[in-house]
Formats: sequence, C-alpha cells, structure tokens
Amino acid sequence: MDINFFKTTRILDGGMGQELLARGMKPNGTLWSANAVLKEEYHQLLLDTHLDFIKAGAEVIVTATFTTRRIRLRDNKIEDKFEYLNKKAGEIAQKAKEQHPNVLIAGGLPPQYLTYEEDTRPDDEIKQNFYDQAKLLDPYIDFFYLDVLSSVKEFKLAIEAIEEFNKPYLIGAHISEGINLPSGEKISDIINNIKHNNLLGLILSCVSPENFYENLEEVKNLGVPFGFKLNAFVTTNPKDGYTNSYNVSKTGNPNEFLGQRKDLTPELMANFVKKFKNAGATILGGCCETRPSHIKEMVQFK
Repeated sequence: MDINFFKTTRILDGGMGQELLARGMKPNGTLWSANAVLKEEYHQLLLDTHLDFIKAGAEVIVTATFTTRRIRLRDNKIEDKFEYLNKKAGEIAQKAKEQHPNVLIAGGLPPQYLTYEEDTRPDDEIKQNFYDQAKLLDPYIDFFYLDVLSSVKEFKLAIEAIEEFNKPYLIGAHISEGINLPSGEKISDIINNIKHNNLLGLILSCVSPENFYENLEEVKNLGVPFGFKLNAFVTTNPKDGYTNSYNVSKTGNPNEFLGQRKDLTPELMANFVKKFKNAGATILGGCCETRPSHIKEMVQFK
C-alpha cells in the first residue's frame, strides 16, 4: 500500500455498530457489532452495510472488530469465539472488496480494555492483546486502523504489536471533550513521543464536529495527513462512564445513554466537513450514528 495514500483526499466509511442496530440487529449483551459476526443470520446484513457505505462513496471500510477484543468477549462468556469472530469479520470485509476491488480494508484494532478510557493495565498484557487480534486480521487487510484509543501508551504498544506484519497504520485518537486524550495527554504527544515508520496519518475518532473543530489547529500542525471519523452522539463522556452506563443499559444500544443528535443531518455534517477540508483535512469519514447518507454528502469534497 502507498504510504502517501491519505495525502490525497479520501473517504472513509461510517459507524458500523450503530448502523447495524438501526437496520434491525438485536443487541446481545455488550457485543454490539460483534453480534453481527457471531450470528450467521446477520452476516448478510453486515456485508450489505459494508456495501452500502461503499456505494455511498467510501474508499475504505473498517472490519467489524471493535467488540471482538478478548476482554469484551470474555465479559459476554464467548472468549472461545475470539479467533472465529476476527477471522469472520475479515472474511466478510473481503467479500465486499471482491465486488469493489479498489476499496481498501482497514483492520480495526480497538482499545483492548474499556472504551473512551485510558488502559492502565501492564504493558505486556496490552501489547499481547493487540498482537493476538492483529495476527488474526492481518491476512484480510490492507492496513491497520488504531481505532478510538485513549492514550499515548496504547498507541505505542499497538504499533510495537503490529510491527512484524509490516503494514502501515492509521491513528484514530479519541477525545471525549476539550483538547486532551482521556489519559490527559496532548494529541501532539502521539506524534512526538513515538517513533513512526509506517504512519499513514492521524484522525480524531468518534468525536463530534464541534470537538474536532476545537482541536483543528493542533491536528493540522502535526505535519501528517489528518482528518476525522465524526460521530452524532450527544456525548461520549456520560456521568457514570461509558462502560458502567453500557453495562446497565436497558437496550444495549449506546445511544440510549450517549444520546442521539437529531440536528446533525447529512447536510449539516457536510457543512462541517467542508470547513475541515478547506483547513487541510484529507481523511473524511464517520463514526457512531453516521450513516451512508452522511458519507454520500462528504463525497462532494473529494
């Protein structure tokens, strides 16, 4: 893969987990999108959702592996399905690529512990978790996407874990609010405090358009291709924390406790995207609650 791929404007896909729920997938514990990989009855729905994002204009699709991490599967008493789920997610993404050979597949490596929170476990445990998932995804993907990580340590360990696969990677840093990662570190620390050899670019992941704007100056001055996967949640920082709130959710749908923005129509999101594109962003995409209709509106800025 060309290391300069994201120096040209590119369109990413939108949010898979929320889209699957919106299309009728029933929640299953805290498995979220992994339920579509686990249950064969949803395999076609998952494939069709990949394809609909591609038809809307996405040039990159992300594997449905955000909740196929070991700890989430252990919490749902199906850790024995770890290998199957990651491989199957790769296979289904490959089926979409067979129909659209020019599309790239990003292997989604999510936070290996909690969501929107810094992973404070021992380094070797975190690194092993990243490695185990990356090894399963490697045969199916064009590059790794470090998806919604919350600390410099996690990025460093993930990059070390994937080194032997010799594939480039896109950084997806999360900021719940303000200008710092959940760890308290700066976005620039990810670039300045880690040695990068195969970096494709850096995006802010699962952030609101307003929060991306708040961090735009810092991101645009990092000297690497930059952009976003924008969400349409009201917040990613609920009072009791994401994980606690999810565990007591009545429906298993995160928008129950994170809120679902009704104002962020495809047209309004496109207005934000236009401003960010004019500021130099070249990596344009969506995250939770961002649908194919949103991606379609982004394509006009290609």
